[in-house]
Amino acid sequence: MHWLVTSAALLLAVVAVLRARRTAKRLERLSESYWELRYENGQLRARVARLEPTDAAAGGAPNPPAAGKPDAATHFVPLSSLKR
Repeated sequence: MHWLVTSAALLLAVVAVLRARRTAKRLERLSESYWELRYENGQLRARVARLEPTDAAAGGAPNPPAAGKPDAATHFVPLSSLKR
């Protein structure tokens, strides 16, 4: 009786180890696919941004400001003028 229980436990352990290895390999493949897709998504976003610049109101990257015109939000305002 003890041999039967021992052999069943060993068989179950071998099946569990094989299943764990298969799951680990699948997880590795899925993780690799995830990072490849994430990289490709970044590449495509960069290509689209170069082709079609979007405005900030649409949720995309803001358009670059004109070369000779500074952005109004970046001007220096001294604190003494705010106290008046």
